[in-house]
Amino acid sequence: MRIGIMADSHDNVPMIKRACEFFNAQGVQEVLHAGDYIAPFALNPLNEILRCTYRGVFGNNDGERLGLQRTADGRIHPSPSEFDVGEWKVLVAHELPNPAAVAAGDHYRLVGYGHTHRPEVERVGHTLVVNPGECGGWLAGRCTVAIANLDTLEAEIFDL
Repeated sequence: MRIGIMADSHDNVPMIKRACEFFNAQGVQEVLHAGDYIAPFALNPLNEILRCTYRGVFGNNDGERLGLQRTADGRIHPSPSEFDVGEWKVLVAHELPNPAAVAAGDHYRLVGYGHTHRPEVERVGHTLVVNPGECGGWLAGRCTVAIANLDTLEAEIFDL
């Protein structure tokens, strides 16, 4: 199962749109967002362009949570949140100080997180740990997302 992962989109609607188009072209089955959408209008590409379902968590900069929740039709959850994706359990968080320690218990197939704006992929036992970097590109000047394959435990970071 191929999962798209994004985080820290920070209202950059053109990049969010590009991420949705990329995920569509790659044929991912679901997209997980690790927080910091910012405003409800930033969800429009996810709602209008994306050809698969998405779920995510709130980030530390998401102020208008009720509006985000309404626009996302209940698909945004507190951070961290555990989801069933296919036959696997995944954990999605915005801030996760020690993701390798969370992954070490082998309870999750995927631990996805954001906040640092730095793309990272690591395998810890039978768990894939992925920070897709920042979709918005405001901090590092690099717009990135990730695709994780839960069957093979491989992930790759992509520049948009």
